[in-house]
Amino acid sequence: MKAVCWFGKGDVRVENVPEPKIINPHDAIIKVSLTAICGSDLHLYDGYMPTMEKGDILGHEFMGEIVEVGREVRNLKKGDRVVVPFPISCGRCYFCQKDMWSLCDNTNPNAWMAEGMYGFAGAAIFGYSHLLGGYAGGQAEYVRVPFADVGHVKIPADLPDEKVLFLSDILPTGYQAAEYCGIQPGDIVAVWGCGPVGQFAIKSAYLLGAEHVIAIDRIPERLRLAETFGGAETLNYEENEDVVEELKQRTGGRGPDACIDAVGLEAHGTGLGIMYDKVKQTLRLETDRPYALRQAIQACCKGGTVSIPGVYAQFVDKFPIGSAFAKGLTFKMGQTHVHKYMRPLLERIQKGEIDPSAIISHRIRLDDAPIAYRKFREKEDCHIKIVLKP
Repeated sequence: MKAVCWFGKGDVRVENVPEPKIINPHDAIIKVSLTAICGSDLHLYDGYMPTMEKGDILGHEFMGEIVEVGREVRNLKKGDRVVVPFPISCGRCYFCQKDMWSLCDNTNPNAWMAEGMYGFAGAAIFGYSHLLGGYAGGQAEYVRVPFADVGHVKIPADLPDEKVLFLSDILPTGYQAAEYCGIQPGDIVAVWGCGPVGQFAIKSAYLLGAEHVIAIDRIPERLRLAETFGGAETLNYEENEDVVEELKQRTGGRGPDACIDAVGLEAHGTGLGIMYDKVKQTLRLETDRPYALRQAIQACCKGGTVSIPGVYAQFVDKFPIGSAFAKGLTFKMGQTHVHKYMRPLLERIQKGEIDPSAIISHRIRLDDAPIAYRKFREKEDCHIKIVLKP
């Protein structure tokens, strides 16, 4: 079968690889009907995630048709059409039982690696390094899905793939980010980053009762989408270099009630701050560029919440903990508990409250994935969200 494989920094190829097989009685094999390139896949493409190995199959946003199930899978059958959540969760451990699916204790066979870096290991993730399990991803014609009897959502025949694909990751991720803000009527929410997760965070903030959302980015196409799809007021940080002061001006001097960092470890910006981060990251004196996160902390109003769906890998520098402490901020962050949100969000899609397909900018063949990765990385040709058809 064909699959998108990682071979090094900036080196992604479509290769012929063996088709997956049932290994465990709780497995299923899925024929992938649609998959996508996620913004966090660029962290692999840019070489920021350790423990990648040449030939690893990428992709954690995918859906398709069940073609085979293990003997212990009793809630799925051949022919079922399903969306697969990106965290692999057992459904039985302490954390899964508490609806904290991305913190599952039992699915990462390389838990010792994560424990060495972070002290504890969370759930495994499809196609996202051996640190997080080493499972083959879904940017392929077929994929083996372990723990297939846990969490996967069957899709009604009347819903097209493009409307439901993003239940696998970015729609729940944006929704969780907004939910973490504890939004109250009248709240103003600021969102850093108008990529796909940022777009869904904007939309979700309004669904959860925000009065006003301010979206911050530099890419004109993303800012326009934040206005037309999300209904946000926009702020181009290349035209308003003092973002913190501008947000104060737009909120009567108080600052946003909640701030969402939908950017993560490869933040861009202007001025000396971002230059400092780029130099330190290049020299491996810090692993991440927390430029957007610093702004979110500095801009957030007293007693507010900073929600972080953007991926961070390990260490940051010049973290303004004093500002956060002085203002009494609350932080909420982490990988998304996708299983918790899939069914409620599917209902919202069915009711017409949100159409996730509106953010798709490019539809391409799996064979063209290497070109798409490069263009997505360089923000060429208005690449906002790319879906791949095997």
